[in-house]
Amino acid sequence: MGTRHEGQFESVIMKRRKFIKSSLWGTTGTIAIPTIVPSSVFGKNRPSNRILVGQIGCGRIARDHDLPETMKYDRALVTAVCDVDSIRVEKGKKHIDKVYKRFHDKENPVDVKMYTDYRKLLMNPEIDAVIISTPDHWHAQIAMEAALGGKDIYLQKPNSLTIKEGRQLSDVINRTGRILQIGSQQRSINPWPQFKRACELVRNGRIGQIKNVEIGLPGDPGGPEEPEMTIPENLDYDMWLGSTPEVYYTEKRVHPQKDFSRPGWLRCEQFGAGMITGWGAHHVDTAHWGMGTEYTGPIEVEANAEFPEYGLWNVHGPFEVKAKYENDVEMKISGDFPNGVKFIGTDGWIFVARGAYSVTASDPTSGDENSKALDASDPKILTSVIGPDEVHLYESEEQHGNWLDCIKTRKQPVATSEIGHRSCTACLVSHIAMKLPRKLYWDPALERFRNDDEANAMIARPQRHPYGTNYVNI
Repeated sequence: MGTRHEGQFESVIMKRRKFIKSSLWGTTGTIAIPTIVPSSVFGKNRPSNRILVGQIGCGRIARDHDLPETMKYDRALVTAVCDVDSIRVEKGKKHIDKVYKRFHDKENPVDVKMYTDYRKLLMNPEIDAVIISTPDHWHAQIAMEAALGGKDIYLQKPNSLTIKEGRQLSDVINRTGRILQIGSQQRSINPWPQFKRACELVRNGRIGQIKNVEIGLPGDPGGPEEPEMTIPENLDYDMWLGSTPEVYYTEKRVHPQKDFSRPGWLRCEQFGAGMITGWGAHHVDTAHWGMGTEYTGPIEVEANAEFPEYGLWNVHGPFEVKAKYENDVEMKISGDFPNGVKFIGTDGWIFVARGAYSVTASDPTSGDENSKALDASDPKILTSVIGPDEVHLYESEEQHGNWLDCIKTRKQPVATSEIGHRSCTACLVSHIAMKLPRKLYWDPALERFRNDDEANAMIARPQRHPYGTNYVNI
């Protein structure tokens, strides 16, 4: 790293020393993160030129996406795993060991350390960076603590559980100078080059002046009541709940104990907002990229949604959101549209999606084999050449690789914390509008609703002490 960034680390370290105790928890009950200087700070004197990575959260998205996409790069080495479920920790280590045996000397295997408490992983001075693949309600807090502990971060979307948490996280990232990449992989060429292409065509006026955006997102089905179950010995359930209210354990509220299929927490509002932030964090981000509204948000939002009347799973089902931006573009989000993003302008339209892609077979939506990844009102739009003097958007080959590159160069990645926060905020404002039967007026500069105390009360949630972003020493 350059001296400017070393100076930033020294500044952060000096400010934080007065907070640090020998224990993980400070005497005030707030979470104390130890002062850590990662090995990457020492430049040529570090024991390896590789970026040493810790994986926090060893579930489905980590195994199927984050780990394989990171371990394929020689410049990174995953040397630690953490999960509140000790069985998943062990399986995570075995998974990594199996992959690395193909690339490393069997007599000198990678020493993958195991943790059930992420705070202890963050205390490891050899870890340069972390991947956070936890449930949504843990995203912002762990990322904040990682940044304050001197780690760079790859954070699965959505950015945060609440709008307030997202602002807290972005402020910490900006202050500490850490590299944070949001898992908005539709911004990277691999595996979906069509999203950048569509956004560049829109930004360069190939459909005229943009007027409307239509985003297709499904809802989630409800489910029956689930009985209380004995907490598995391998699960630290209290820490898994984190800042959210204490509720009884049942397996379908958390994650499957026998496999890595779609976890039940995705359908519980206690831990996330449902598909509006699940898929929405991707598609709204794409819309913002094409509209040029990456650092702002809607100014008017109204919505309606169906919510289950009973049962454990209570996130929204079928819904419709109507949002207006300051540039007079109107955005609609609904399951009635094809899954994807359609930009509509004065001279035509462009539709972009993942094509016949489905995340997993257990997701509530699957890819349409006949779905086009990129389409337009006129085929000539899609073959248009973007000139050298026109708008060329950030080019990222692959999301995890871009993150690793930026750790080395200290340049900003394609999906920064602030970009992720703004996309997530648009989704969360939409979710709040689903709960209130009126048009809401959002101020993206102040990040508050205009003259609406009831809506503003939903920007944050109460946090269960000692967990939560409010209890992080910053």
